[in-house]
This record gives sequence, C-alpha cells and structure tokens, in this order.
Amino acid sequence: MAAIRPYREGDAGAIAAITLAAIRTTGLRAYSPEQVAAWSARFSAQRVLEWAARGDMILVAVDGDDRPLAYTMLEADGHLDMLYCHPDHTGQGLALSLLDAAESAARAQGVIRLFTEASELARPVFERAGYTLIKRRDFMIPFKGREVAIHNYAMEKRLV
Repeated sequence: MAAIRPYREGDAGAIAAITLAAIRTTGLRAYSPEQVAAWSARFSAQRVLEWAARGDMILVAVDGDDRPLAYTMLEADGHLDMLYCHPDHTGQGLALSLLDAAESAARAQGVIRLFTEASELARPVFERAGYTLIKRRDFMIPFKGREVAIHNYAMEKRLV
C-alpha cells in the first residue's frame, strides 16, 4: 500500500526518473515516438529542484520503503502542473490518490479552482477525479532544430 507524503530533499532524481519512464513508456500508448522524444527532452531533475525552490507543493506516492512511485505538483494558484506514475505502478489508484491529496491541500489553502493540461493518457484519470474538459490544446514542441506537433487537454475542477 502506497502512502502520500510531501516532497523531500533528495527526491528530485527519483521524480525525474518517474517522469521520463512514464513519458517514454506509457506515453507511447497515445503519442508517436517523435512526440515522446520531444516531450521527454523537455524534462530534467533540475526542473524538480526549481519547483521545490519556488515553494510549489510536490506530493509523492511512496512504497513501504519510502521509494517514490508517482507524484503531482500543485502551484499556489491551483495549477496542477504534473501527474506522473512510474509505468511499473500504473493502474493501482496512485494518480487518483494524488489528485485527492492535492485537492485537499488546495482547499486548505483557499483555492477555489484546480486546472491542468492533461495528456491523452491522463485525461481519463482527471475525468474520474471530477475534472471537466475545457478544450484540446494543439501546440508545437521545439526539438532538434524543428517543431513537433503534440496535444493535451485543458481541464478544470471547481472546488466551490
């Protein structure tokens, strides 16, 4: 059974590994190899350190040995910027547990609206958690001197 705890110093490497494994493995279920390569090239452990330094709330689902399995990152304005689960641990309810914990934390901070940009794969999880679709977002990711088309979904959940 996984537990959810706040980010701790030293988690950045594990969180980066979760993110890259999820994008490179699970991402291939809905996106092309080129899209996955461009998407994963945008991520690094340094980004995690930057979130922590600016005070964003990072919630981590861990196993009994305190090893990170999944995480989400909530900004003060209600933006849920990340929700990733290691491919070895998908389908176990970790994402929904993290969304529930993030919602509780947001409510405690007086946030009245959560919003996100969900991948094709994350969209159903957000829908199960009560988020509604606003629109599909088609955009380009710069990658190796060219632009790669990709998409996600703007979604929100009102807390009042």
